[in-house]
Amino acid sequence: MTTDWLQLRERPTLVVGAGGLGGAGAQALALAGARVLLADVDADHLEAVRLRVKEAGAEITTVQVDLRTPDACRTLVLDAAERLGGIEVFLHAVGKNVRTPVLDLGDDDWESVLTLNLSTAYWTAQAAGRVMVSAGYGRMVFCSSVSGLLAHANHGPYAATKGGLNQLLRVMAREWAPSGVTVNGVAPGYIETNLTRAYLDKDGNREKLESLVPAGRLGRPAEVADAITFLASDRAAFVTGQILYVDGGRTLV
Repeated sequence: MTTDWLQLRERPTLVVGAGGLGGAGAQALALAGARVLLADVDADHLEAVRLRVKEAGAEITTVQVDLRTPDACRTLVLDAAERLGGIEVFLHAVGKNVRTPVLDLGDDDWESVLTLNLSTAYWTAQAAGRVMVSAGYGRMVFCSSVSGLLAHANHGPYAATKGGLNQLLRVMAREWAPSGVTVNGVAPGYIETNLTRAYLDKDGNREKLESLVPAGRLGRPAEVADAITFLASDRAAFVTGQILYVDGGRTLV
């Protein structure tokens, strides 16, 4: 099946985060013809995605970078724009969770999750937004979560960052819409990735989560990547400020 209808061919694309969903998104965008620069702090994740993409018949460029400071984020975006000849598609898929009750959380846990999940999104998006607004075109997609809507126990800082991210992207969408820039989020439900498999495989967690999903199963990274490629494409040109839930119906119950 051809993917030309997405009109992503040769689009200069920056993807931040090579973990499960970021890697899947980078692969899907590359296979749709985009010129992808993938950034992550983990060299092994970067190489694994590069090899998967190559085996599937496409190419991506990778760069190892720690994005936990404003300067690192802004430098990455500027370097990517120079290497790619601009940035027309941007995907932020960086994040982590600390599964701890609020009363047991330490300050370091709170700060580290907020910095990685929310601050990096702001720093990179602000820099990419300047590039896109100046060019009069852009597609931004952020990986949010059903935790931005649902009150999961032991997810305090994670839920706070995803709820904050949802509102941040809506404000950016409102401000940048006149400049031809769309800003949207995908909010996955329970997705099985290499990063979540260890948690799912202990204490009956897989079965517990599956029982909460009307579809009766966990999601696959490729299913989230399909939503990402749609929102990154010109097929979604009139869609902005939206959170697309990819959750098998989890938020319905």
